[in-house]
Amino acid sequence: MVKEQFGFREKSSTDMATYALLNTVLSSLDKELLVGGIFCDLQKAFDCVNHNILLTKLEFYGISGIATQLMRSYLNDRYQRVVIKDSKTSRQTSEWELVKHGVPQGSILGPLLFLIYINNLSQTTNSVAELILFADDTSIVISNINLEEFTSTIELVMKQTINWFQSNLLSLNYNKTHFLQFLTKKQNEIKVRIMTSNSIITNINSTKFLGLTIDCTLSWREHISSLASKLNKACYAVRAIKPFMSPSVLRIVYFSYFHSVMSYGVIFWGNSHLNNNILKIQ
Repeated sequence: MVKEQFGFREKSSTDMATYALLNTVLSSLDKELLVGGIFCDLQKAFDCVNHNILLTKLEFYGISGIATQLMRSYLNDRYQRVVIKDSKTSRQTSEWELVKHGVPQGSILGPLLFLIYINNLSQTTNSVAELILFADDTSIVISNINLEEFTSTIELVMKQTINWFQSNLLSLNYNKTHFLQFLTKKQNEIKVRIMTSNSIITNINSTKFLGLTIDCTLSWREHISSLASKLNKACYAVRAIKPFMSPSVLRIVYFSYFHSVMSYGVIFWGNSHLNNNILKIQ
């Protein structure tokens, strides 16, 4: 039904990461387990990658010899500066400074190098939790049938994760790191209070994950509501330019401004009973 109504495309890497998260959560809920997710946010993740640690990890994964020298040359001796352009004033520039941390952003290698950098994070939580990594989006799913073990595992995983980030010179943004408990109709919400040395990780009812709003019951209500608002604005724009554009141009506007937004993540929220709102707008 979803294929017929919205069109279908092959799964992207973001689809695969979202599928891994939802599949883990739904499998645990089917077993009537308590399920929660810690959604981590890293501060300037790509800019904080330590070059020496990264090169050591590359050697551990088998990249050595000339390949290591090439990668070292790629990372080291890079300089950057800030340029401010303003039509009212003359061009202002800062002094050139040596880049001691970070991977070159906007490059093909940037995301790959960051993934290699954080790849062994999963080893710290493998036995008690499921880790889903997508670039700097780090999500950890914890499940247990026992309430006390569930809460203690959450605290243990959070402590292990923070220690790993600190050891690898990455900083966790505590204000944007949240805990979300997934629920069925039979379950009641548990107020989990995750204490850290710097802050308290707050409980939330929904969170953003790779552009999708995931709520505690996986109803997709908030995501579809937000999506409907964006699509209504797109409809208004199409109506506004219709008298001045040809059908071929309007078609281009539709696919770029409306269809691309509507179809994102449709394989997940498209089967929701609330999708009629989107169909009416389309």
